Amino acid sequence: MAHEALAIQTENLGRVYTIKAIKKGEAKQRVALNDVNLEVGRGEFFGLLGPNGAGKTTLIKILTTLLAPTHGRATVAGYDVARQAAQVRPLINMVSGGESSGYGLLTVRENLWMFGQFYGLDSKSTYRRVDALLEIVGLSDRAHTKTSDLSTGLRQKMNIVRGFLTDPQIIFLDEPTLGLDVGASREVRSFVRNWVDERPDRTLLLTTHYMAEAEELCQRVAIINAGKVLACDSPANLKRRLQREAIFRLDVSPLRNGALSTFETLPGVRKFVHTPQDGKSELDLILAEDGAIASVVTTLTSHGAQILNLQKREPTLEDVFVDLVGLSMEQAAAS
Repeated sequence: MAHEALAIQTENLGRVYTIKAIKKGEAKQRVALNDVNLEVGRGEFFGLLGPNGAGKTTLIKILTTLLAPTHGRATVAGYDVARQAAQVRPLINMVSGGESSGYGLLTVRENLWMFGQFYGLDSKSTYRRVDALLEIVGLSDRAHTKTSDLSTGLRQKMNIVRGFLTDPQIIFLDEPTLGLDVGASREVRSFVRNWVDERPDRTLLLTTHYMAEAEELCQRVAIINAGKVLACDSPANLKRRLQREAIFRLDVSPLRNGALSTFETLPGVRKFVHTPQDGKSELDLILAEDGAIASVVTTLTSHGAQILNLQKREPTLEDVFVDLVGLSMEQAAAS
């Protein structure tokens, strides 16, 4: 992709944190990003998908000039984020899930006006923009409510308005629906989708660990884990990687460790994830072919497990992640 067509580009981007030790001489280093290479086109809705701790927030902080890279290079709107931060900042904005929401004693409208002043907007334009955005996200009736009296979902809607107040060229959304209920999450997704669709020059980079969110919104997705980008393509193409495989979900009576270790040696079993549930075990299996399920069933019955449900299904982004990492998103976050 030509450089002028890129909104975001990283080249061998890395970030290493030094963790201070309790005892002298025992300082350790943690690699948060490891040679990340990404290209995001102008006008693209791009997703960064990975578990908590994968490096998504670190990458966003570097791209928004809040954190310096340890090595490598990143450009946003053609400007180097480390050397030309002053040129980058007027063109971007950022919203994070769970972030603080201004001053609790101020109303929603007062808080947003205040942010407009921070951004250098004149009062008249700010109020006009605030009122229009509050209407779009369904917050007009709360414009004169103190922020401290808002629910978590309504405060996050206010944060969304704050992020889009400047009508940035490029916006970064870091887990924007974190902690929101289903209805509020749907409304936020609808708003950001429409924002990108309205103008072809707008670019949005979304980080999320919600598979359905990435699949619904993003034109392309980069899967990241342990600071490394493992794959980058459209959701459809990523799932197409697994179309030759057979994917099954089984609900069985609780399994013992002996049965689980046996799966690793069964012919045709490429990957499996075991998720203990109340009163049962849930197995997600990626098999080389349909026929491999027979040996799985035989193994389960030989260990005294009762099959409660067996279902073949189409591949999902979660399956792509399991195929790449060998763990589910939840397990990767805990490891």
